[in-house]
Amino acid sequence: MMLNKQYAILLPILLAAGCATQPTTQQPTKPVRQGNVQVTQTQTIKVKPAPVIVQQQTVITPKPSYRSFSDWKSDFSMRAMSAGYSSSDVQRLLSSAYLNEQVISLDSGQPEFSKMPWEYADSAASDGRIATGKRKFAEQRSYLSSLESRYGVNAEIIAAIWGMESSFGAVTGNSYLPSALASLAYDGRRQEFAETQLLSLMQLLQRGDVSWSQLEGSWAGGMGQTQFIPDTWVKHGVDGDSNGHRNPWSTADALASTANYLSNSGWVRGLAPFYEVTLPASFDYSTVSTKQPAARWAALGLDTIDDVSLDANTQMELWLPAGKDGPALLLSPNFDVIKVYNNSSNYALGVSLLGNAIVGKSGLRKSWPRYERPLSTSQVTRLQQRLTSAGYDTKGADGIIGTNTRKAFQSWQANNGQTPDGFISQSSASSLTSW
Repeated sequence: MMLNKQYAILLPILLAAGCATQPTTQQPTKPVRQGNVQVTQTQTIKVKPAPVIVQQQTVITPKPSYRSFSDWKSDFSMRAMSAGYSSSDVQRLLSSAYLNEQVISLDSGQPEFSKMPWEYADSAASDGRIATGKRKFAEQRSYLSSLESRYGVNAEIIAAIWGMESSFGAVTGNSYLPSALASLAYDGRRQEFAETQLLSLMQLLQRGDVSWSQLEGSWAGGMGQTQFIPDTWVKHGVDGDSNGHRNPWSTADALASTANYLSNSGWVRGLAPFYEVTLPASFDYSTVSTKQPAARWAALGLDTIDDVSLDANTQMELWLPAGKDGPALLLSPNFDVIKVYNNSSNYALGVSLLGNAIVGKSGLRKSWPRYERPLSTSQVTRLQQRLTSAGYDTKGADGIIGTNTRKAFQSWQANNGQTPDGFISQSSASSLTSW
């Protein structure tokens, strides 16, 4: 079950828009040994990349604040028309837009408690969602397989994102998009983002991809079956059913666009998002959350649970989502690609687990430490403040556990008698969160 066994060489698909790196193919030579690790040396051959066309979009500079929603509407209209947008389209889009206070509340709100990773996993791969996913996957098997062949993205991952984003097309949102985006623009916190989405939405209306009667989505601007925001759809939307339009509410267009988006973001063909591993008893936990070549992880004693072999040079990151007492995962570059949809490791884990379940693969073998409890938002803020004061900089105190907070806590653990696994819970952080 060693991580270092020879396996088929992967073909990276590096089509990220604007990327200057040339794609390569790798040709195997012969297996060699590095200490007790057998790896496959590869020969790199540069391949001329296919041209990537990135659609340019005018971004108009917003002002910082307005006295009223009407003032913002008036100013945005003038700036949009000055940037070349049709006055009739601008007026039509804004005339029906109203200030949605609920959107502003949702945008600025924070949950009282941070969630534990198994809560995301349980929700993402619930029995009901898995059952629906298997049925939908069977219905779309041929089409999803064709997308995998064309774009290199695993069919089950495309299906899992479909399930996570809209429950396989059943829930695409009931917020009126012009009002939601206009409210976010007026509110100020996400002004530039929201105005860019409004301009992109006008582009989609002008070219006929979206109809004026089809403008309901999520409060954050997501559209259709895989919840693209307008600007991303302008850049990555695909006409999957060949009807001359790229409509995010069309199943074929949405699934093809998801595959295209992940491919353009650097998806590597044939590589799973993560591989569950076991750690040796004498493992050096200071390497948690670092990226190392697969051969290095093998030399450190990591074994893949399902006897999977990885290319020696593939960069992998070790993640312990629930610390030393939970599952240990080696994350591939594709795990980060999934996060272009939602920049959350828990989201990427949920998508990966749902995808595995849809095609009948087993879930995580190591059980979760469900006895652990999360911190409240106020406790996280206190933790960040105290870590920073003690010399472990969390880069701010926003009440949200992110990469910087975990790294700071991991360093604190190493210097204060804890296993430095970076896992933050009521028990591990008690001395830093109590009064």
